[in-house]
Amino acid sequence: MTNQELGSRRAYDETKDRIIRGDLAGGTLLSEVQVGAELGLSRTPVHDAFLRLEGEGLVRLASRRGAVVAAMSPRESRDVLEMREAIEGAAAAAVIERAATGDAPDLGLADLIAEQHRLLAAHDFDGFIEADEAFHDRIVRASGNLIALQFWSLLRDRQQRLRYQVFSLLPETFSHAVDDHEALRTALEARDPAAFRTRLSTHVARHNGAL
Repeated sequence: MTNQELGSRRAYDETKDRIIRGDLAGGTLLSEVQVGAELGLSRTPVHDAFLRLEGEGLVRLASRRGAVVAAMSPRESRDVLEMREAIEGAAAAAVIERAATGDAPDLGLADLIAEQHRLLAAHDFDGFIEADEAFHDRIVRASGNLIALQFWSLLRDRQQRLRYQVFSLLPETFSHAVDDHEALRTALEARDPAAFRTRLSTHVARHNGAL
C-alpha cells in the first residue's frame, strides 16, 4: 500500500469515526485543508477519503475543497431501526431452531451483559456502546444466515451512529439497554421467539423515542 493510500485510509477512518460518534454533527463543513493539517496529510488523500465517505452516504461533497456531514433524517433512522428489528427477530428465531437440534453455539451473552454492567459502573460509555453492538451482532451471526449478515453489515455504521445519538440524548437508555439484554437472553434460553420479538420491539422503540 502506497503512502497516499495509507493517508487516505487514515483520513477515512478518522473522519468516519468522528461522524459515527457524533463529534461531527450533520451539517458540519469539513475542509480538506483543515483535516489534512490535523492529520499531517496533503489534500489529495483527504479528498479520496471524502469521496469514499460520500459513497457511503456520510458526507456530501460541497466543492472541490470540502464536504458537508450528512445528517440522518428521522425517516432514515426509522427505516434503519425497522430493518434492524426484522433481521434480528428472524435471526433469533433461527438460533432457537438451531438450539432445538443441539446445533446452536454458545453466544456468551451472559459474559457480555456482565461486561456491560462493569462498563456502565466505570462510566465507560464508548466501551458500553461497542458491547451493545457486540450483543446483537452475536445473535445475528449465530443464525448462520449469510444474507441476513450481508444486510446487517450494511446497517452497521448507521446503527452505531444512532446508538451514539440515543445514548447522548437519553442517558437513562444505558440501564434500560442492560435490562432489555437480560430479557432477550432469557427468551433465547427459553427458546421463546415470540417473547424475544416482543422485548426486541420494546428495545428498538427506545431508540425511536429519541428521533
